Amino acid sequence: MSDISLVVNGRNVSASVEDRTLLVNFLREHLGLTGTHVGCDTSQCGACVVHVDGRSVKSCTMLAAQADGAAVLTIEGLADGATLHPVQAAFREHHGLQCGFCTPGMIMAATDMIRRHPEGLDEKTVRAELEGNICRCTGYHNIVKAILAAAQAMAGGAAKAA
Repeated sequence: MSDISLVVNGRNVSASVEDRTLLVNFLREHLGLTGTHVGCDTSQCGACVVHVDGRSVKSCTMLAAQADGAAVLTIEGLADGATLHPVQAAFREHHGLQCGFCTPGMIMAATDMIRRHPEGLDEKTVRAELEGNICRCTGYHNIVKAILAAAQAMAGGAAKAA
C-alpha cells in the first residue's frame, strides 16, 4: 500500500492505495470522478486523458502513486462552475461529439494542445496531435472544427489555414 496526497480539481486528496492502482482507477473508483473513461486498457484510445501538473497524460498509463504530490485536472474540474471551458463550449457548438465516450479525453487533450501551441493551430497539426485519441463515431471532422474554434476563441484571433 502507498499513502498518496495530491490535488484533484483544486481539492486536496489523500488516500492509501494498492501500489498497482492506476490513476484512472483511483479517479473513478476512489474519488467517484467517472468522467475520465476507461476505453481500451492499452493506452491507445485516449478516453482516459487528464492533466497532471498541466500536461496531458493517459491516466491508464500512470500509477496513482506516481501522481503523489501532483496537481490533477479531470474533465469535471475544467468548467468554471456552470460556465463551460471554451473547449467544452466549442465541442457543444460544433457538435464535436456523437456518443460522447471519447469526448472527455478529447477535450482534455485539446486544452493541452491549445496551451502548447500559443501561436495558433491548423487542421494538419490538430489531426496529427489527435492520433492518440480514438473516436469511433464522428470521423473527427467536427472535433477538429471544435478545437480550431476553441483555439481561436482562446487566442482572440483567427485560426490558421490548413
